[in-house]
Amino acid sequence: MHKLIALLSLAIVTLSSPAFAATCDAQASEKKLAGAAKNSFLQKCEKDAAAALATATTTCEAQATEKKLAGAAKNSFTKKCIKDSTGG
Repeated sequence: MHKLIALLSLAIVTLSSPAFAATCDAQASEKKLAGAAKNSFLQKCEKDAAAALATATTTCEAQATEKKLAGAAKNSFTKKCIKDSTGG
C-alpha cells in the first residue's frame, strides 16, 4: 500500500512539473528577468512549487485515509484535492 502511495505521489509530481515550469517561466517573463537572474528565479520557483505539491499530496492522502476512501474514489478525491490546493 505504501508503494502505491509513493508511486501515485511520484506520478503526480512528474506530470505536474511541466505546469510548474510554464508558470514559473511566465512569472520570470513578467518580471523581465534574463540570464543568471532568470535561471536562479526559475530554480527557486520550481523548487518551491514542488515542495508545495508534496505538502498538498501528503495532506490530501491523509484526508482520503481519514474518510476511509479506497480505489478510484480515493484517487479521484486525492487528484481533485491536490488540484484545489495547488491552484492547478
